[in-house]
Amino acid sequence: MMKMADYKVKDIDLAPEGDLLIEWAEKNMPVLIKIRERFEKEKPLKGMRVAACLHVTKETAVLIRTLVAGGADVALTASNPLSTNDAVAASLAKSGMNVYAFREQNTEEYYWCLNKALDIKPHVTLDDGADLISTVHSKRTELLNDIIGGCEETTTGVIRLRAMHEDGALKYPVFAVNDSATKRLFDNHYGTGQSTIDGILRATAILIAGKSVVVVGYGQCSKGIATRARGLGANTIVTEVNPVRALQALYDGFQVMPLIEAAKIGDLFITSTGDKHVIDKKHIKLMKDGAIMCNSGHFNVEINIPALESMTTSTKTLRPNLVQYTLKNGKTLILLAEGRLVNLAAAEGHPSEVMDMSFANQALAVEEMIKKGKSLQVKVHVLPKEVDDIVASLKLAAMGISIDELTSEQEKYLSSWDEGT
Repeated sequence: MMKMADYKVKDIDLAPEGDLLIEWAEKNMPVLIKIRERFEKEKPLKGMRVAACLHVTKETAVLIRTLVAGGADVALTASNPLSTNDAVAASLAKSGMNVYAFREQNTEEYYWCLNKALDIKPHVTLDDGADLISTVHSKRTELLNDIIGGCEETTTGVIRLRAMHEDGALKYPVFAVNDSATKRLFDNHYGTGQSTIDGILRATAILIAGKSVVVVGYGQCSKGIATRARGLGANTIVTEVNPVRALQALYDGFQVMPLIEAAKIGDLFITSTGDKHVIDKKHIKLMKDGAIMCNSGHFNVEINIPALESMTTSTKTLRPNLVQYTLKNGKTLILLAEGRLVNLAAAEGHPSEVMDMSFANQALAVEEMIKKGKSLQVKVHVLPKEVDDIVASLKLAAMGISIDELTSEQEKYLSSWDEGT
């Protein structure tokens, strides 16, 4: 008999639509499905309670179903007020899972949902942005005794967690899933690059070719964005504070300049740095009439929205996720998706094919944490290399691709030092 779920979703009657979305995602996530098949047989998560604070997308639903197949009791909440697919949330709730997620939450609703997920009294926390872990450590400390460890999905969350550890505030070990090669090199680069452009095009319907596109930052996510913008014919400009990354952007063929200079010539500005107010009042003042701003970093702090509002006489919503700000100097500027993650707020997030690897890492990270968490040092850990190798090998196999193997002689040579010229 199916258990009755405790849930808070927009409309439970959207479940059939969500079922179809999840079915489509599953067809494009063969690695995670392979892991699910093993989980169903072995039940490595049996008896474990998992609280997950993730973007509630069709791909996330495939992960949640995989954890449940492994024996876990899961409670899911959204990691961003604008990233929930209400049909997917309804589908999960209808199937008996505890889901607290609906699109367009206010701050009070967001934290109510987050605390409802924590009421499961988790053994493992799954985060995308570290809000769950932060809340446990600040407001729900009574839960710490039961928690074995956590897993973090994204760059911003890993930054927060490493800061917590440096301050001596972190109380349980966490796997930085973001730092696994089969997550970082694919999800961050290819996923963010494609989905960010997708969100911009859905919100604006503009032609990218011929535009001056300013990409703020040149980390792994921004590299993907800059590459995709250039591929669509943009005059792509990169701004950076890190000299090594700036040099790499230059060698990759992009224009590199300070943002204060780029502000004067950009048609479209895209932030993805994980930092606060990287587009600030001094930059906004210099932007030309009609310039568009958006963010693909986790939190809506990268563009200084309060500063923008202080310079504004009126606003007008011209399209969904597109607000025009009329400034006191008469210029108009455009902000997409409230400055939140444009790829999730205005589109569907990363393609299923790339989330297949990211969420395969998450599933294996939960399994690894349950096995070894009590013996791990309290800090931010990277998953073992073997996990990357498993995920990459499964992905290649699913794509019908085989690769070479080292001979015993080659393995011996690579592990020795005495054979030279």
